Amino acid sequence: MQLVCPDCATVNRVPDERRGDRPVCGRCGADLAGAKVRALDEPGFERLLARHEMPVLVDFWAPWCGPCRSMAPQFEAAAGQMQGRVSFAKVDTEANPALAQRHGIRSIPTLALFSGGREVARVSGAMGAADLVRWLRTAGVGG
Repeated sequence: MQLVCPDCATVNRVPDERRGDRPVCGRCGADLAGAKVRALDEPGFERLLARHEMPVLVDFWAPWCGPCRSMAPQFEAAAGQMQGRVSFAKVDTEANPALAQRHGIRSIPTLALFSGGREVARVSGAMGAADLVRWLRTAGVGG
């Protein structure tokens, strides 16, 4: 499996059976499949989705959005539970309006699940960590 380092954009090869072992980037040492939620700008988003072979859940949010802010700790908790199975990222729609527009984000928070560089599932509205994990499993990831 190829995993893109969200810090330095290096593509790393990780055997499928080792992705739960907290693989790190061979170049910079960053955690590749850990519980850390990554903030992405437009170039980082494109880089990550182009070559990252693990599913990526993206939270499209804005700093002024109350439900977005209240869901943030739940999103972090779900990332911890899904470590090694799904990568979690956030895109600030205020800082990246073109990216939000290109992906048809009409309300926030919106969660979009990407696999193989394509969107495969979407849900809008704040969710708790348990609901988020359940939704991901319904979408076919995280077994």
